[in-house]
Amino acid sequence: MNASTNTPETQSAAALAAELRISLGKLIRRLREQTHPNDFTSAQKSVLLRLDRDGPSTVSALARAESVRPQSMRITVAGLETMKAVTGKPDPSDGRQTLIDLTPAFRKHLIASRAAKDDWLLRALQEQLSAEEQAELAAAVKLLERLADF
Repeated sequence: MNASTNTPETQSAAALAAELRISLGKLIRRLREQTHPNDFTSAQKSVLLRLDRDGPSTVSALARAESVRPQSMRITVAGLETMKAVTGKPDPSDGRQTLIDLTPAFRKHLIASRAAKDDWLLRALQEQLSAEEQAELAAAVKLLERLADF
């Protein structure tokens, strides 16, 4: 912050930003505690979430989507295959390509993991927040979505 932006409004926004970052970090850590830890790297987690959201994909398409080289993505996918989280099968429209997808066992794990997080968050909302506070939080979620889309 320089002198021209060191206004009370800017200072207030900066303090809010710091509090928000800390609070969101704590909430994310608490949600992560609700599932068993795993040995996935951040790159592997990103690929797994992309496959869950977008469905089967080729290594080259995953590499483009993640902005990495295909060689790097091959290494990431190979690690996931070793961990039995993904599997590859020939692309029905182009037999030269392999489609990577989540294994049924990992998909079940993902569903159970999300359910545990959802259950914890629901309990926390019901036990820690009044109906009025829950309504305030619902309004705040819309604001957080706007910030996330910035």
